[in-house]
Amino acid sequence: MRDNRYSMSFTTGGLFHRESVNLTKLYLDLGDWNSVRNKVVEENLLQARTQNTLKRVCSEVVSRLKLLSIVELEFLNQGGHQEQGYLLWLAVCRRYRFIADFAIEVLRERFLSLKTDITHEDFDAFFNRKSEWHLELEQISPATRRKLRQILFRILRQADLLTAGNMINAAMLSPQLLEILCQEGHCDVLCFPMFEFDPKEVT
Repeated sequence: MRDNRYSMSFTTGGLFHRESVNLTKLYLDLGDWNSVRNKVVEENLLQARTQNTLKRVCSEVVSRLKLLSIVELEFLNQGGHQEQGYLLWLAVCRRYRFIADFAIEVLRERFLSLKTDITHEDFDAFFNRKSEWHLELEQISPATRRKLRQILFRILRQADLLTAGNMINAAMLSPQLLEILCQEGHCDVLCFPMFEFDPKEVT
């Protein structure tokens, strides 16, 4: 049995594309995440309706962006909308191992098996399997479980990895992004629905 517990606190929002890009720009200017957090809260740079929402969203976005390297953050700042979405998906996977495992064991495996969609039943089956090894999942109520499923599917759609009809979109990573990810760690690429490749081809 694994000792490390799943963090399941991803019920706040979705991919946070716009917010993440804005905070990345701010970090590249300030060079410190605490300074970014303070400035965002003081000036309500995320245009949140309440202070609590502002702090919650800012904390969530920063917790994800902190897991990207400076090279990845610079690419996020300069890249196109789709590849920004891919990097933000990767940040989510690094932040939440439950989502990373789902990406590798369900999203990618179904894609490689030429199964073109993901259903709610696929999520539920995955959740039940993981519950056997992660007792913390057994404490989650059915309502929260449905919320987690809803948020995960929303993030996948916002990252352009899933259509509105829950069909899998193959990830179209550019050679430049692939090279960056291979430098950081080849296993990161496994979080995307794409066929195997030789890392030497992009280095």
